[in-house]
Amino acid sequence: MEAHNYETLLVEVEGGVATLTLNRPERMNAFNNEMSRELARAFGTLDRDDDVRAIVVTGAGRAFCAGVDIDASLPQEGGPPPHWRSNESAATFRPWEMHTPIIAAINGAAVGLGLTYPMLWDIRVAAEDAKLGFVFNRRGFLPEGNSLWLLSRLVGASCALELLLTGRIFDGREAARLQLVSRALPRDEVLPAAQQIARDIAENTAPASTAITKRLFYSYLESTDRLGARAEELDYLRWTMEQPDFREGMSAFLEKRAPRWTGKDLPAGLR
Repeated sequence: MEAHNYETLLVEVEGGVATLTLNRPERMNAFNNEMSRELARAFGTLDRDDDVRAIVVTGAGRAFCAGVDIDASLPQEGGPPPHWRSNESAATFRPWEMHTPIIAAINGAAVGLGLTYPMLWDIRVAAEDAKLGFVFNRRGFLPEGNSLWLLSRLVGASCALELLLTGRIFDGREAARLQLVSRALPRDEVLPAAQQIARDIAENTAPASTAITKRLFYSYLESTDRLGARAEELDYLRWTMEQPDFREGMSAFLEKRAPRWTGKDLPAGLR
């Protein structure tokens, strides 16, 4: 499988769950050019695999991701900008347009780009003692990773501005209180908990309805047309109720057994 051929990542797939490990532990899994390209490619490959129902991302060693590798981030005199700063790199990384749910298992430090990337994903679990921070202004450059658009939608304007403007470090417990992550757990429980969430999705939710739910959720973050969203939602609801997996889901519930999903197609507008 193509997803296994990476220099900076490890990918394992089992039971419908892909576990993707950022694998530069000697650099606290900091992003360099290759990791930026490979992460986008891995997500695309896994998203196209019908057997992968959820993706878990974690970090090798003691950190989740220490942001951008300093050696890769400093501009070279007279040279082009690093790959991660280019429009081409940013344009390829749109996880909100993926069908597959992504769960961050933040097992250790996550700062800068190492925190803004998982904010773009769907569910986050963090170690209680993980050190987190949107540290950009403390390094002399603008918060990025879509954080200026997204963070207020996650935690509210006042809290978002405090975190962005101060760039202060906070821990996983505070992140859970702020609802930046859904759970804060002891470090050794983070990855198992994220994988359990992923297995729950893989085993118990229908592929098409789950993909539609994710895509519409992010679409409606940008919409002010509540009635239009309601009408579109009803159209897709009717579509799902016409599919074999609707009948299977109801039968499995009534028969008290695990569902056997077979539907892999999506409506034309969301393929």
